[in-house]
Amino acid sequence: MNRRSRQILSGSIVAGAVLLGTACFAQSGPCTAQIAQLQQQINATPPGPQSGPTGPQTLGAQLHYQPTPADVAHAERVANKDGEAAIARAQKADAAGDAAGCKAALIEAKRLYDITQ
Repeated sequence: MNRRSRQILSGSIVAGAVLLGTACFAQSGPCTAQIAQLQQQINATPPGPQSGPTGPQTLGAQLHYQPTPADVAHAERVANKDGEAAIARAQKADAAGDAAGCKAALIEAKRLYDITQ
């Protein structure tokens, strides 16, 4: 292969890579970046009682009843399930190009994870 052929081949490879990268970027949804940012914020939070998704206060808590360990574990499972579902709804809406649905799901996920930004 001569020098000119190698230059053409190299140029073709670079052009193909640029087009492929552009196509991947073009396929991202209306809030892909916001979903990624939210997931980074969630992952960056150190585990502990002050982190993770939350749920509404129960009637028992309002009446000053002390929760059992089983009550706490159940509440954590429900909150985690709700938080994951909100992120999944955002991803589904994003993939469908539904900006309004994605934004609503992100707002819900941020509320559940108590993220204000």
